[in-house]
Amino acid sequence: MTTTTTTPTVDDQYEERVRASFGRQAVMQTIGAEMTTVTPGLVEISLPYRADLAQQNGFLHAGITTTIADSAGGYAALSVFGPGQDVLTTEIKLNLLAPADGSHFLARGRVIKSGKTLTICQIEVHAHKDGKTSLCAYGLMTTMRMQVR
Repeated sequence: MTTTTTTPTVDDQYEERVRASFGRQAVMQTIGAEMTTVTPGLVEISLPYRADLAQQNGFLHAGITTTIADSAGGYAALSVFGPGQDVLTTEIKLNLLAPADGSHFLARGRVIKSGKTLTICQIEVHAHKDGKTSLCAYGLMTTMRMQVR
């Protein structure tokens, strides 16, 4: 799906808020993920391959693949929210299309539709290896707009 409808960002500090929130996610630090792109309605997260994040066949574990996809989609949603608002995933459907075989991975979240309470995002994870890229996971997620606690 390539057609994307996004809500314009509410203010000029959206990127600062998104990156600050990402910085508070201990799991992203633990696995070595880095937020590489933040634009209104689009976030990308990069993760280098590490053997301690792999499953028994040496591929990136599906749980890690899902983790970076979830964060990319959630932060894409947050990028179109206003100050004092936060995001929480309410539903995620991720299809694992191919083994996550790569030297590094790029998760991309893109807002499809942002509403008053719910925001729908497209999520993808691409594996990069030896100059080639393969789409290893694709899905949709729903997030909820909430007030910062």
